Amino acid sequence: MGETDYREAYEQEHLKCADLAGRIADLEAKNEELEWKLNRIKNNPLWKASKPGRDVLHWVIRQRDRLRNCGGPRGVLSKVAYKKREREAMKQFGTESFPTPEQAAAESSAVFPRMVKISILVPLWNNEREFQIEMMDSVMKQTYRNWELCLADGSDEAHSYLGDICREYAAKSEGRIVYKHLEKNDGIAGNTNACLQMATGEYIGLLDQDDLLHPSVLYEYVKAINEQNADYLYCDETTFRSGDINRMLTMHFKPDYAPDNLCANNYICHFSVFSRKLLDGNELFRKKFDGSQDHDMILRLTDNAEKIVHVPRLMYYWRSHPGSTASNIEAKPYAIEAAKGAVAEHLRKHGYEHFKIESTRAFETIFRIRYQIIGTPKISIVIANKEHAEDLRRCVNSILEKSTYDNFEIIIVENNSTTEEIRKYYSRLLGYDYDKSLQMLRSEDGRIVIATYHGDFNYSAVNNLGVKCASGEYVLLLNNDTEVITVNWMEEMLMYAQRQDVGAVGAKLYYPDKTIQHAGVVIGLGAHGTAGHVHYKQHRQNLGYMGRLCYAQDMSAVTGACLMVKKSLYEAVGGLEEEFAVSLNDVDFCLKLRVMGLLNVFTPFAELFHYESASRGPDTQGERARRYDRESEAFRKKWKAALAAGDPYFNRNFSLDRSDFSLRVQ
Repeated sequence: MGETDYREAYEQEHLKCADLAGRIADLEAKNEELEWKLNRIKNNPLWKASKPGRDVLHWVIRQRDRLRNCGGPRGVLSKVAYKKREREAMKQFGTESFPTPEQAAAESSAVFPRMVKISILVPLWNNEREFQIEMMDSVMKQTYRNWELCLADGSDEAHSYLGDICREYAAKSEGRIVYKHLEKNDGIAGNTNACLQMATGEYIGLLDQDDLLHPSVLYEYVKAINEQNADYLYCDETTFRSGDINRMLTMHFKPDYAPDNLCANNYICHFSVFSRKLLDGNELFRKKFDGSQDHDMILRLTDNAEKIVHVPRLMYYWRSHPGSTASNIEAKPYAIEAAKGAVAEHLRKHGYEHFKIESTRAFETIFRIRYQIIGTPKISIVIANKEHAEDLRRCVNSILEKSTYDNFEIIIVENNSTTEEIRKYYSRLLGYDYDKSLQMLRSEDGRIVIATYHGDFNYSAVNNLGVKCASGEYVLLLNNDTEVITVNWMEEMLMYAQRQDVGAVGAKLYYPDKTIQHAGVVIGLGAHGTAGHVHYKQHRQNLGYMGRLCYAQDMSAVTGACLMVKKSLYEAVGGLEEEFAVSLNDVDFCLKLRVMGLLNVFTPFAELFHYESASRGPDTQGERARRYDRESEAFRKKWKAALAAGDPYFNRNFSLDRSDFSLRVQ
């Protein structure tokens, strides 16, 4: 290539960048204009005066929408009845879950091959008298007895009673409680490190001074250590108020270990217990991350761990009171920056550069992470199509007009269309007459490919043909009844798909009424016991369970309606399984990627409308229903073990009959 050719290529790239910048500028200008108009309306005296009336109107609309979403008045009554049963079910996680005297005796007398010693570290600073006593009682009542409680006290003279309480308990603890008053308060990190210096256990546990433990938590952990060789353990937790653990505020039922969730949100939190070997001579808490020292510690230690075990029982009670983090993150604003710093260091350790970490609307310490996209790899967008010219036109136009990423091709896989309308549309896209006798045709600019599939409809086979025709490094399976919303949707998916540890990446899809159609797939969910979509029919602005609609996270599967994957991985697992002609092929595909040890990621920051079933209609009647039943049976047989084990990213305490993270009730 000569100098002239390089100059021309440079000019072309420069023009592309300028065009992209212009499109972004136009969008930003429109956004500013709309914001200005909105503010003008909000500042109007008439608008302010009409607020009570609008509030009533919005309340009426919300009730109407609830009626519709619940299936009318009967549905509402059914939901009310379910919620009543759910409130009753909540009781099982409080004191009712504590062992009976007979159970406690059996747990206390249990002998494991490894009766490991667990040192529980509690840094003290000006704790309330009753909080201190209740915390220490919850440790003393543990059914597993090989523990020690290490207390490093940085309290001032006005709280000297804490030392008296600790020494009193130590005297009756048979040497299991060790107390030290520090010369000065050194913060949570420094005081906890002082506790560690006192500890002699093989495993370390972290407990806050005002919180409580379930009596059986150490027993369950030691059982998992013996049965699964766990070297890092955590459980589910709840906040409570008024000194009564039965008055629960927020019950956090967690997924199993999920690295993307953990980067975005310290969901592991309490009650962390880990092998002392994981410290590898390093500090437990680092003072520079004071306020988010636990997030930093969990990121580092889970990196080192060989077997991370989540015990899916609610066994940690996090007291909510004025000034506590459980009550209000604003009480410790420095924790936000410390958490960002901890995540940033973790990402750099794993080789990521030029990323951005931003707080989300869910919570200040729930993060959106923007990874740098390496290069500009080509993305092949594969769209299966039969007839439905208008749906396809809307889909393709939204890609061409809204996408800021421009190194892509669109491969439309035609399957037995007969109308003149679709033939004309294909011809318009190609720039010349479409000939269905030819298997693959490419447009004059090379951006559009139309491949023709001959044979009965088989979604898997149709897409497999499209991928064979793809020239991109990445494949993006896309339904023809979708429409792009976010202009950088491809970038948001690509930043995850390019990672070496990621298989499939899925987007957030909405129905036309802006309720959620897809936000990740859970296996075992739904009437057929195969797979279902979580947060189904929730509104677009909903934060999701524990903020889960606001950050990218690991899921068992994502929908094939909008799925990105490396072409090499697509081919490595054999593409979509043609046994699943219409249903569950995407879930099966994602599970095959999981078998390879890869993560599947759902990102809420790539958004599209999905006019679901516009192309082929619902699978609830006639032959379609029978076909779905056959494919469901084949799926359950193939993935019997995975279904029996349960979805690792969906807590077993949730109902598999509902998509809204409701509790499992009898």
